[in-house]
Amino acid sequence: MAEKTLLFVAPAQAVTQFFPFFKEAGIAAGIADSLASALAAIRKSPPCIVFSQARLGGYSAESLLLEARKSGDFPPVIVFTDRGTASEAARCLELGAKDYWLEPLTWDKIQAMMPGEPAKAAEAAPSAVRPPAAASSDTPGRSFAIVGEHPVIRRVLALARQVARSKATVLISGESGTGKEMFARYLHNFSDRADGPFVAINCAALPEHLLESELFGHEKGSFTGAIARKLGKFEMASGGTILLDEISEMDLGLQAKLLRVLQESEFDRVGGTETVHVDVRVLATTNRKIEDAVAEGKFRQDLYYRLNVIPLKLPPLRDRGDDIARLALFFVEKFRKAYTLPPLAFAEDARQWLLAYDWPGNVRELQNLMERAVLLAGNGPIRKAHFLLDADAWTGEEPDASEDLPEGGEEEGFGGEGSGEDAFSAPSAQAYDASAVAGEPGEVVPLDIMERHMIIKSLDHTEGNRTQAAQLLGISVRTLRNKLNEYRKLGIEVP
Repeated sequence: MAEKTLLFVAPAQAVTQFFPFFKEAGIAAGIADSLASALAAIRKSPPCIVFSQARLGGYSAESLLLEARKSGDFPPVIVFTDRGTASEAARCLELGAKDYWLEPLTWDKIQAMMPGEPAKAAEAAPSAVRPPAAASSDTPGRSFAIVGEHPVIRRVLALARQVARSKATVLISGESGTGKEMFARYLHNFSDRADGPFVAINCAALPEHLLESELFGHEKGSFTGAIARKLGKFEMASGGTILLDEISEMDLGLQAKLLRVLQESEFDRVGGTETVHVDVRVLATTNRKIEDAVAEGKFRQDLYYRLNVIPLKLPPLRDRGDDIARLALFFVEKFRKAYTLPPLAFAEDARQWLLAYDWPGNVRELQNLMERAVLLAGNGPIRKAHFLLDADAWTGEEPDASEDLPEGGEEEGFGGEGSGEDAFSAPSAQAYDASAVAGEPGEVVPLDIMERHMIIKSLDHTEGNRTQAAQLLGISVRTLRNKLNEYRKLGIEVP
């Protein structure tokens, strides 16, 4: 199987946002929209991973998983959906899915599943984690630095570095979006286990019986669909670190088995009779006050004490002062590089707004808003309006249609200035050769062809209105114009 090839069984618009990252990481990706086209692509050039939407028109991921069971050499399948249910998750995992995700898809998730060259993939993705300029003598070669200079975050970092080399269990608490998993990776990368695996599992994402199987594995025949022995996350993390994300959501019945692992470093697989011994460092996160869950009888007190050996409490972004500006600049730089845009600066109204806003979504919200600002600002500067918290407040004006492109060629990826209303007459998009998109029956459409098709289709749908077409595509009008110019240079007839 090709280590740098992915297959998405999903609508094209669910994948286009990752084009710049694929390009930067040297990843080839294909899109299929049916079972037949997916199977044809896998036979022709087996990808290293298949990402399949749970349902797509008349297609369901379960049909693909049934085909996978018939094959002796089938790539792993990850199912994702925007409307997940416990029963669907159970069916998919029992049919052999590698994982079951809730949307939205993120580049961090995708690149974490890629085999080989993790450093290169991580470098391509915008993140609040960055490799230090030069590793110090006490820093493992793959460690990370965290952006932040505020005293409260420096105290947390100092404690994290102090306990990183121990095997002590660490409970990381904080509001959603404060970077709990990032700190867990920081602990792992500063530990003596940095060369070992880092395995994370979300305890809130699966029902109890599936979570038990995911954590501890199962034996063949232990339940319906258990067609072979499966190693659990604890075995996969042996010699490294396991992160139990949102530990407070774990069912009481499973908490007792987890307590045994923490105390004795051993467990039994589901349906197994042999005791499995592991050497794992356990980290856990929560966005709730576990003390309250203990008082309510929803969380075992003995397990809480065992997890809370070292407590790390992350501050909300609103309490980090000038770190807001530092993080904003960091994300802007990452995103503008990912979208191959020129350097960007903040206008004064944007700076004032950044510091005054309450940031209920914390660092995650800041990251998302900076990506949006980079896409809308184009050549900059970034203004308050580019944060676009309220779509009705957007009053950006589209550059004149005759404006020249930047010297040196068109922009790559999705980025550019905001736009206003500017309808124009255009030839019918039916002039575009649709057969170039359809291809042979069962053939997977390359991403560049699919991108071009989506642009033409959007213009056809909006009767040539570039502003509306760009909004449908989730890109700027400048980028749309540059794409059309690029196609014309290639001799392709487009509006």
